[in-house]
Amino acid sequence: MAHKLKYIELPDFQLRSGKVQDISVSYQIFGRALHTAPIILINHALTGNSSVTQWWKELVGDGRVIDTTQFTIIAFDIPGNGYDGNIDHLIFNYQDWTLYDVGSAFAKALHILDISFIDLGIGGSIGGTILWEMLAQQPELFGTIVPIAADWKATDWIIACCHIQENILATSTKPVELARQHAMTFYRTPIGLNSKFGNVKEENSFKVQKWLDYHGVELKKRFSLPAYRLLNRLLSSAQASKDNQIAPTIAASQTAIELVAIDSDGLFIAHEDRKTYHLLKRDRDINYHEITSIHGHDAFLIEHDQVQEILCQIIESRLPKTSKSICNKIRLLETI
Repeated sequence: MAHKLKYIELPDFQLRSGKVQDISVSYQIFGRALHTAPIILINHALTGNSSVTQWWKELVGDGRVIDTTQFTIIAFDIPGNGYDGNIDHLIFNYQDWTLYDVGSAFAKALHILDISFIDLGIGGSIGGTILWEMLAQQPELFGTIVPIAADWKATDWIIACCHIQENILATSTKPVELARQHAMTFYRTPIGLNSKFGNVKEENSFKVQKWLDYHGVELKKRFSLPAYRLLNRLLSSAQASKDNQIAPTIAASQTAIELVAIDSDGLFIAHEDRKTYHLLKRDRDINYHEITSIHGHDAFLIEHDQVQEILCQIIESRLPKTSKSICNKIRLLETI
């Protein structure tokens, strides 16, 4: 469990559905003290959490590209993700929630922390989608957002995957384990799995089957059924623009956008990010980056060297006063 977990209570929090309930938003702050350095917000992925210096330790920390000696890093837990193990903080009425509500909760939490501007927002997968939601709701909040392997909407493909996940979670005798196994098949790729396991069989099972079983069991140890149901629902509800038109929705914002896609992503496919880039490039400060990998959606958690170089380029460009020294050191070390 995180040793720095803090809480912000949001009583009578109103959902977009009209329902009202008390919620708790947990968070962690790393690096420089709040309001003493540029602020970087990092939003976690679907089964992740606010401990970004653990699950992204290759990129966040002292001397890393997201340098805790130069920046203030804040990370929220998506309400109801169960990271703190407190059953009272779980959300059981998951059908009432959308990703809009998560963006709204984060915005309210930031206001309580007296944060009115975030220099850089970074999020992988659903975490990147939350960045789009926050941008749509608060056009002046960010200097730059970096959605990685993410999109501002749930496509039909994502909705279809989440529908199957929901059916597994509702009908299986081992819901979390089997839903996780299914999810791993679209987090990765056929080529990646074939390369990793080579069609090798051990005793009575193929190595890929054991790998899927392992991931199912491991998730069950740290993730509850209510949390999984909620996060799956949130993923399928992503829609930063009510009318499915993102350009008018964010027209009032001056936020720079750095899209990072993965060429083999089978969940948030790169084609959608390319469409967004071409849609917005005439009127906005926007760039497109692409990670090359056989590993699919999970490549943003695997291809650390590529992600690091992309983030170095972005941080050097967007936060030039604080960043160049560390990125130069990283590059120098890699050449030694």
